[in-house]
Amino acid sequence: MYSYVARQPILDIKKNTIGYELLFRDGPKNTFPAVEAEEATSRLLSDHFLSSQCNAINDKLGFVNFPQQSLINLVPMLFNSHNLVVEILEDCIPNQDLLNAVKTLSERGYKLALDDFEPNPQWTPFLPYIDIIKFDIRTTPILKAKLFIRHCEKYNISFLAEKVETYEEFEQAKAAGFIYFQGYFFSKPEMLQQRAIQPNQLSIMQLYKEISAPIVDFKAVEKYLVQDVSLSYKLLRFVNASSVIDKPITSFKQALVYLGETKLRQFVSLVAVAHATQHKPQSLYTLSIHRAKLCELIVNKTNIDLEPSQAFLVGLFSLLEPLLDQPLNSLIQHLPISTEIKLALTERQGSLGKLILAIESYEKASWTTVSQCCVALKITEQEFTACYKESAEWVDDIAK
Repeated sequence: MYSYVARQPILDIKKNTIGYELLFRDGPKNTFPAVEAEEATSRLLSDHFLSSQCNAINDKLGFVNFPQQSLINLVPMLFNSHNLVVEILEDCIPNQDLLNAVKTLSERGYKLALDDFEPNPQWTPFLPYIDIIKFDIRTTPILKAKLFIRHCEKYNISFLAEKVETYEEFEQAKAAGFIYFQGYFFSKPEMLQQRAIQPNQLSIMQLYKEISAPIVDFKAVEKYLVQDVSLSYKLLRFVNASSVIDKPITSFKQALVYLGETKLRQFVSLVAVAHATQHKPQSLYTLSIHRAKLCELIVNKTNIDLEPSQAFLVGLFSLLEPLLDQPLNSLIQHLPISTEIKLALTERQGSLGKLILAIESYEKASWTTVSQCCVALKITEQEFTACYKESAEWVDDIAK
């Protein structure tokens, strides 16, 4: 029996990740896998929230959806209150039984959130016990939410904007009084106009160009790395943390000998991404290397006829645009990559494009699209999920 989960970062005003919503979806049109809501919550908690082998949230908060009956039965009290945010689903009925459960959970120290909230007088008795209210800004305009936020000033409630997709929406939500944010705004460039590439960004683009080539020019890579002390230092740290060495490496030339071409592509990618994201949300860096590793694992562990190192780079390049605040079409003109890779990145075409689409859909818990992509790629959903879990653990280790 398999369970499926995607985690979506929740950010604060400074774009720091404060937690993750653990997404577990199901229904007649979303059957990946087919289980009832109560069972889905139970399996998510047991398989992903409690498991010591697959800790989905590390030291962050875990936002978990609870259906009505599980709340009335006080199921959240089976779990530690210090890192769990209990989300009360939008289809819960605000009756006395639910209010009694909410009071009990609040008294026991649990953080409570109203999910996809729509203002309704029936929820007023609940407000003194609620810590977070989540507004879907696609269905509730920011201006309407702002009026409700002002109305709730007497309560100790924090407000979270869901489905924030652009930098402009992020700024508008901040101005309205939201302090937490969820969505894909961090996956888009904050500057819409094209701007000149700064020197450090130019070094990164040159590195990307070298590791994208069919044959890596080690001398060229070394040349660009030694021009930037920070880049070369970070690379040596990654190399010395690798299991492929038996003694510390003190120069980049040594690193080349130990790593070889495949490992070099990966380590240069990771270091360059880390350097590019030094003023970006940590979640963007994490998502970049997660996609890259997941692409590589899927190719290595299935029968997809693709080159693993190529898949790794495509996964990483899928977020080049927000990494460098440049339009993707402009960026890939600087890279010696094939038409196939360009179409995968810009149009999600071909096997590589399906691979990226599957990963993006998994991140959003769009299970129907994931299933369709798995069929097109001729891999099983179980294989995809196993690779997702393994890559998540790998990324968590890197982050530590």
